[in-house]
Amino acid sequence: MLLALLVLFSTVSFTIEKHFCGDVLVDVSVFTEVDKCAMEAYEIALEKITKKPCCKDVVDVIEGQNELKPSSFEDLDFDEQQIIASYTYAYFSLFKALPKQITPHKDYSPPNLVTDIHVLDQVFII
Repeated sequence: MLLALLVLFSTVSFTIEKHFCGDVLVDVSVFTEVDKCAMEAYEIALEKITKKPCCKDVVDVIEGQNELKPSSFEDLDFDEQQIIASYTYAYFSLFKALPKQITPHKDYSPPNLVTDIHVLDQVFII
């Protein structure tokens, strides 16, 4: 289970977006788009005058592993195929059903008791 989670998380890609207004970090977002600051409309007007933007967005892309190649049983050497086949056979032979056992006294009914022998002979198990 742990190895499956390791493969899953090593192949996932995601982006981290950061929005700075000046030198102040305003918003960080992992899966969605960042919220812009209130200075965005003011910045557009200011950029026309000064040609220098006040706010900036930084996008960090973390790419997962994309080089996983699934292999088939035929790609293995003969020795490796033999080991896998023998391991599979040994594993499934652990779960063989037990033979049906015959219970000879299944339909036997005990005789009717006429008297209680323990009370009659005064023999009690203490």
